[in-house]
Amino acid sequence: MNAIRHLFKSAFIIFLLGGMVGCATTPPKQQHNLCAVFEQHPDWYDYARASEDKWGVPAHILMAFVRHESSYRHNAKPPFEWFLFIPLGRASSAKGYAQIQDPAWQDYKQVTGGLFKSRSDMKDALDFVGWYNHKSNKQLGISKWDPKNLYLAYHEGHGGYRRGTHRNKKWLLSVAGRVDHTAREYGAQLRRCEDQFRCRHWYQVWPLCR
Repeated sequence: MNAIRHLFKSAFIIFLLGGMVGCATTPPKQQHNLCAVFEQHPDWYDYARASEDKWGVPAHILMAFVRHESSYRHNAKPPFEWFLFIPLGRASSAKGYAQIQDPAWQDYKQVTGGLFKSRSDMKDALDFVGWYNHKSNKQLGISKWDPKNLYLAYHEGHGGYRRGTHRNKKWLLSVAGRVDHTAREYGAQLRRCEDQFRCRHWYQVWPLCR
């Protein structure tokens, strides 16, 4: 009986691991081109548009955030730090596609609900980025079309941005500049190719889709 129970337990673990591997999403090969990103992962277009419709932050800006936060890796985390041979842990609790830290993630789930949301799910990550940037707009007056300052507030937190903690961080200003550049390139690319992603589902008919 114990042998049978052990066999079933092992099979269940293998099943779960197989499912986890199957759910893992391969990062896009051409991350500099949003059209290529959406061609490889067309569902991401739907998720980005859904977040834009809900929070008002353009899809190309949302995707630029994810690219620079994780390079589209679902399991991204800050590097593990060491002092000589002594493990110090990770610099922060940031995790997933949008490198969301624990406190912000808990706030998001408390406001929006969703017991089973995951930072490793692109749909949830894009919804979070939209939600957080919506808050930046409301609390700090940053335009939802201003990727550079939205990113600075995203990185420093609303309190830090208000205090100007980003002003003396040249490396961060440089990253924010790259996010801004990527967002503008992504926006131009999406305008050229978006028609191929609109209304591609059988249940989407004009004028109910865009």
